[in-house]
Amino acid sequence: MALETERKFLVNSEAWRLLGNTVPYAQGYLSRGSGRTVRVRIAGQEAFLTIKGPVIGITRQEFEYPIPVEDARSMLALCDGPVIEKTRTTIPIGSHVWEVDEFAGENTGLIVAEVELNDPSERVDKPEWVGSEVTGDPRYYNSNLTVHPYGKWREQS
Repeated sequence: MALETERKFLVNSEAWRLLGNTVPYAQGYLSRGSGRTVRVRIAGQEAFLTIKGPVIGITRQEFEYPIPVEDARSMLALCDGPVIEKTRTTIPIGSHVWEVDEFAGENTGLIVAEVELNDPSERVDKPEWVGSEVTGDPRYYNSNLTVHPYGKWREQS
């Protein structure tokens, strides 16, 4: 069984910008409900179909399969809600790889950093450009950002 264990944080400075490799992403949701999602994603020149189960703590089941990019483009047109556009920068630090997502469109202004862990109790050292943890905050789930974009709820704060 494939499991994803990750923590998510807000980014508090620009220091990460020159540290890694950057790839454009477009992703949408074919289905979501009861904590489960079916996502289609184009990442640079690759595409994937991903099924995720409900989150338990900071872990959930995740099944990801490569698909042809043209199929992914067609599937994005079937998604409910707008497509998430973001740029992902991968930054290896020690034994971990941090992924910094800078969102565009209605989510412009949101920058989050995620780190995948092998175990929920695994210790991770935060780089200086990583701020507050938002792991359990559903507002920051990509699937929710299509329904409740950052730009709208940020204005209400």
